[in-house]
Formats: sequence, structure tokens, C-alpha cells
Amino acid sequence: MEQQVLMAFAAALAIGLTALATAWVQSKVGAAGAGALAEKPELAATIIILIAIPETMVILGFVVAAMILFGG
Repeated sequence: MEQQVLMAFAAALAIGLTALATAWVQSKVGAAGAGALAEKPELAATIIILIAIPETMVILGFVVAAMILFGG
């Protein structure tokens, strides 16, 4: 029973910490991207890519959480 609780806590940390880190990074990139777009609108595609890249952290966190819960 105690092992299941620890595994659930580890999975929650894997998702929660990556989500918080992604939110923090996207807030910084989004603010900088808005400023860059105001000066150079042709950078729109680049800014969209830069905002999407941190999302991979949450996806990887989800994969790790799934491995913890269902792989062990």
C-alpha cells in the first residue's frame, strides 16, 4: 500500500513540476515574442515554434508518469 502511494506521488511530481516549468518558460517566451512581433511581424512562425517547444516537457513528464504508474 505504501509503495502505491509513493508511486502516485512520484507520478504527480513528474506531471506537476514539468507543467509549472513549462508555464514559467512560456510566460517568458510569450512576453518576449509579443515584443518581437511588434517590431518584426515576419517572425510569427518562429515565435509560434518557440512557444510550442516547451510543451514537450509536459509530454515527457506525462510519459514518465505513465511509466511510473503502469510500468512498475
